[in-house]
Amino acid sequence: MQKTKLDKEEQDILDSFESGEWKPVANRRQEIARHVAYARNTLAKNRRVNIRISSKDLQDLQAIAVEDGMPYQTLMASVLHRFASGRFMEVPSRTRKSRLPRVSLET
Repeated sequence: MQKTKLDKEEQDILDSFESGEWKPVANRRQEIARHVAYARNTLAKNRRVNIRISSKDLQDLQAIAVEDGMPYQTLMASVLHRFASGRFMEVPSRTRKSRLPRVSLET
């Protein structure tokens, strides 16, 4: 049987799981339903908005999106959603070179 090669992050997650650091949630079905609802509400894109921003800001957003592995439009929509819902939270970052704050996309 051939072993799958894992990168460092994947190996760290596997090691954490195998060492028993992960615990199941008490109300699994409710948690799944809650996150499904979050995804549906977040991903429902039923309106179009056009904005004008500087080239530099767009370049910064695109660079952050690449770092985070997502399309820049998705990043922008997520940041706007978090701000509008009162859940926009700045997270300090030592490694990001961009002038934009690092934002948590976790719920």
